[in-house]
Amino acid sequence: MTPFDPTDIRLNDVVQLRKNHPCGGNRWQVTRLGADIGLICLTCEHKVLLPRGQFLKQLKTFLTRG
Repeated sequence: MTPFDPTDIRLNDVVQLRKNHPCGGNRWQVTRLGADIGLICLTCEHKVLLPRGQFLKQLKTFLTRG
């Protein structure tokens, strides 16, 4: 099995970021791809858009493939 490549992000992937969301959740689902990455918190369903560079810096682990 090959290790996860952080640039290989697909729709509906579930990832963990370095910092928790203020609601306490740490699992995020990818909802949009492009120059910006759209994420939705799986605890409170809050939606955010992060620039791709910032997303790659904050990415901690890949949890499941969408």
